[in-house]
Amino acid sequence: MNKYGFSTRVSGVGGHFGRLAAAGGLVAALGFFWLATAADAAVDKELQFVLNTFSFLIWGALVMWMCAGFTMLESGLVRTKNVSMICLKNVGLYSIAGLMYFFIGYNLMYVDVGSFIGTVTFFYGPTADEAALLAGQEQAREAVLKADYATMSDWFFQMVFVATTASIVSGALAERVKLWTFFVFIAILTAVIYPIVGAWTWGGGWLGAMEFKDFAGSTIVHSTGGWAALAGALVVGPRRGKFRADGSVKPTPPSNIPILTLGVFILWFGWFGFNGGSQLALGSAADAIAISHLLVNTNLAGAAGFIVALVIARPILGRIDLLAGLNGALAGLVSVTAGPDFGVHIWAVIVGAVGGAICVCGMRLLDLLKVDDVVGAIPVHLFAGIWGTLAACIVAGGHFGVQLVGVLAIGAFVFATSWLVWLGLKQVMEVRVSHVVEELGQDAGELGIEAYPEFVVMPDPDDADALRSQS
Repeated sequence: MNKYGFSTRVSGVGGHFGRLAAAGGLVAALGFFWLATAADAAVDKELQFVLNTFSFLIWGALVMWMCAGFTMLESGLVRTKNVSMICLKNVGLYSIAGLMYFFIGYNLMYVDVGSFIGTVTFFYGPTADEAALLAGQEQAREAVLKADYATMSDWFFQMVFVATTASIVSGALAERVKLWTFFVFIAILTAVIYPIVGAWTWGGGWLGAMEFKDFAGSTIVHSTGGWAALAGALVVGPRRGKFRADGSVKPTPPSNIPILTLGVFILWFGWFGFNGGSQLALGSAADAIAISHLLVNTNLAGAAGFIVALVIARPILGRIDLLAGLNGALAGLVSVTAGPDFGVHIWAVIVGAVGGAICVCGMRLLDLLKVDDVVGAIPVHLFAGIWGTLAACIVAGGHFGVQLVGVLAIGAFVFATSWLVWLGLKQVMEVRVSHVVEELGQDAGELGIEAYPEFVVMPDPDDADALRSQS
């Protein structure tokens, strides 16, 4: 008897059925719990898939916006008679990069990569499971979710990085390289040269196997563009009259300071997608925290690069130099790109500050070597990119020997290949515009459309004298 006076003993057939009912209830409860847990897991998996895919697309759109930044930066730095050409070149290089990376570049970089290169096949597209799911075949959903993100969202995010590399070359060779020669080089750079570098590293090739550290591309993206730009600048040569016979450098001040400054801010804004998106996931609290750190470190490095470059410009360049400060900010951003994934934020300030100083010294070095880089792309992207890749050893987990091997190997490959391509183009096509076109400007000489038609562009006295001496 229990305390209420009822018997607690169950016997006979009634007791047997009671035990079965209790067991059945327990099984049903466990089954319901299992189904609910499985459903929650499926929802969590699909939610992660959606968030990861969405992050690729949004971060990629921010990086794509950097192309507008490069356009404004270059438009503000070149003389007004070449602004229309700069705008055309930047839209063209973005289009070429997208097509080349779709046709073959992505496959070389990521599909079945061995030690050096991926698959030499054409075109890239969604998986068969994704196509089936879009066609309404729900049984394909589980296979699709195993990938963690939509196939083409990853392609889009990777493609805009290629366009960034191409944009670096544009500014360095401004005002004298021929349009179609430049476009041919960009096609080769984005279809073959950059994807091979990517295959060695992010694609899992030999440098990736050595654990080469380049989180978002200080070397893979920025130094690659810088090496290609340096090779082009040496083959194409400086603008006429840039370096005078007495060894002095003819100043070419920015033509539009507000546009130049806007370009730097757009690039800085896009860099949050560049580094933040390279987390490659947004499906957990840990991912959200990591992305927060990435954005903070990115911002601190850019700010430190600007301040230091502005401070040291006077003793090195002889003046407080706006361009040096703006390029210093970009150099700080480049410097931290190889290893922005750390939580001790003071290191971002240090890495960015050193990058800004390297940039200003690099600008002066190029003048001494008589290498004409119109926008300072080589100090910003190549010199600061090398520093940033080595600086990843400090707190971002890089190993110095491996980092140095990566810098040297990628530098040698990209510079040598680019040099040969530029030399080949010089033999097959003219690489630079004629004296007359350079004097008039590419807007009037090649395009027949001026960016500022209400202004009358007066010939530069040095250019006019040089032109008369050639005639």
